[in-house]
Amino acid sequence: WYVARGKEEESAAREPAARPAAGPALWRLPEELLLLICSYLDMRALGRLAQVCRWLRRFTSCDLLWRRIARASLNSGFTRLGTDLMTSVPVKDRVKVSQNWRLGRCREGILLKWRCSQMPWMQLEDDSLYISQANFILAYQFRPDGASLNRRPLGVFAGHDEDVCHFVLANSHIISAGGDGKIGVHKIHSTFTVKYSAHEQEVNCVDCKGGIIVSGSRDRTAKVWPLASGRLGQCLHTIQTEDRVWSIAISPLLSSFVTGTACCGHFSPLRIWDLNSGQLVTHLGSDFPPGAGVLDVMYESPFTLLSCGYDTYVRYWDLRTSVRKCVMEWEEPHDSTLYCLQTDGNHLLATGSSYYGVVRLWDRRQRACLHAFPLTSTPLSSPVYCLRLTTKHLYAALSYNLHVLDFQNP
Repeated sequence: WYVARGKEEESAAREPAARPAAGPALWRLPEELLLLICSYLDMRALGRLAQVCRWLRRFTSCDLLWRRIARASLNSGFTRLGTDLMTSVPVKDRVKVSQNWRLGRCREGILLKWRCSQMPWMQLEDDSLYISQANFILAYQFRPDGASLNRRPLGVFAGHDEDVCHFVLANSHIISAGGDGKIGVHKIHSTFTVKYSAHEQEVNCVDCKGGIIVSGSRDRTAKVWPLASGRLGQCLHTIQTEDRVWSIAISPLLSSFVTGTACCGHFSPLRIWDLNSGQLVTHLGSDFPPGAGVLDVMYESPFTLLSCGYDTYVRYWDLRTSVRKCVMEWEEPHDSTLYCLQTDGNHLLATGSSYYGVVRLWDRRQRACLHAFPLTSTPLSSPVYCLRLTTKHLYAALSYNLHVLDFQNP
């Protein structure tokens, strides 16, 4: 229905539509006043008004009328503070697709398959997808629909002797963490590749912002490194975390970073460290049970972050209110470990579970799960190792497949 209606509106937009000369006095008001009046209408009322005539259809397609509705919608390209991340796409079109996210309407597909069981990680950048397979990272280009890939990789980035555990994209570089204890630095648009020994055991996680790399390892340390080409491999700080590090993230302010550990000691698995000195700043939470390791953590703003892991909860932390207790939490209803999470920066939260490839969508204004999508079935149960999303698609990496949920063309 949305696709058909969209084609009608595109056709109408190409035709000239002058303001009606006759009709209610309302139409003769200045456009600024009409915009103010229409700004109080909801989505359904705007849709009905658009059916009156071609001029009103064009007028009610104005981005200004849809911004308020979009900011309250799921995954419409607006952050919690109202920043528009997709100015090139009409807001009305995004609101239409967001209704599919709210109702769970999507079409499932498989983008890639591989023969051996993997623990893949992926990143998106523009129209490209980067995904790790064994000790390689492959780059693919999306086709225009975003729900399929050109089968031939754009590039293959190698260098690790064992599997790639994690990688990030930063400053036209791929920074990868390997099971061989090494960090790899690859320039995306050239053949430049450097790898260096970073930890005594596998490097489970890595992040890079502002020319600084942070890494965490099974060897119970986190380390800080420069990205500058002349200083690669020179460790700036070594932090003894006294626990295996599963996840790591740098603050947007570039002043600190957070580590998520295995929670096998008598301290919180979430701790924040000063990026310049390597000293402990604070720890988050006070009631984690033993073994409640944090498998994924991400900053949403300089003062807010999300975490998930073995204890089946997603927690939302606001450093301005309290570091002892999270301000919101969501529990996985089937008591499954949560391997990964993603957010639209506003109301939508997506999580990946440890069994049957279950992807869950959450409206962060509610505690209950909104929708669940099991992407595998017995006997091919698999965790969801990594999630990525756009306003139109959700991508989920499992042991044998890369899945896509297409919300634009359900």
